[in-house]
Amino acid sequence: MDEKDWKMLQTIYKERNITKAAEQLYISQPSLTYRIQQLEKEFGVKILARRKRGVDFTTEGEYLVHYADQMLRELTKTKDYLNSLNGQIKGKLRLGVSQTYARYELPNRLAAFLTQYPEVDLHLKTGFSYEVLQMLHKEEATVGIVRDPYDWKGPKVLIEEESIYLVSKHEVQIDQLPDLPRIDYTTDLSLKSSIDHWWKENFDVAPKVTMEVDIIDTCRELVLNGLGYALLPGICLKGYPDLFTTELILGDKKLTRQTWLVFNENAMELSPAKAFIEFIKKEV
Repeated sequence: MDEKDWKMLQTIYKERNITKAAEQLYISQPSLTYRIQQLEKEFGVKILARRKRGVDFTTEGEYLVHYADQMLRELTKTKDYLNSLNGQIKGKLRLGVSQTYARYELPNRLAAFLTQYPEVDLHLKTGFSYEVLQMLHKEEATVGIVRDPYDWKGPKVLIEEESIYLVSKHEVQIDQLPDLPRIDYTTDLSLKSSIDHWWKENFDVAPKVTMEVDIIDTCRELVLNGLGYALLPGICLKGYPDLFTTELILGDKKLTRQTWLVFNENAMELSPAKAFIEFIKKEV
């Protein structure tokens, strides 16, 4: 059983379908089926159980998938460490980034970093902040950029802090909001909780939410066309001078959103991760 087998088991486990897994692995379905049969012979166990629309893993198969996950993680860590021994800044940088930060701030900084360190092999995944933290816990990412660190216990560096705004096409007053159509978008629980707390401190009625969309860009464009107001972080408002914005205040403080660089302790032992962390520190 080798690296190809580990990746094969991971892919089948993810897809739960031999045909789809074969497509992902760029091999034929008969070749994939044959390799599974060879592994079953090698270990003397049944790995897969066929069903009408795909496959399930047996108990023994589940164990082999977990083994494959562990071995791939160890192989990646070993390659990263060996690449770092010669003192050169090269090797794999596994980066997990909040999708909002990745949309608005990351491209320029990442381009500058790779220009400075062209031999770094970048592997980037984006998602909600809690998903990025899961990537770090599972060692799928070495360094992460998240919007609020939740309960992260490892090292972290504050990248920036921005205000949350009432945003509208035409000027409105805070006390008018309960009677106006509001546009919401899917976001991290931490931001939603902050906005909900702000609302409850100011109003004793629920907001009049008329639209719920999946991404912040859609929300902003709907506001830009006068279809309602929204409560948005400043990161998505650069370059939109025609929108009316009012900072949200909770008590005597501005309501803000923070962006953090987070990483595991061993990240500083890997030259690409260490270089990226130091690069971001200098940038901020």
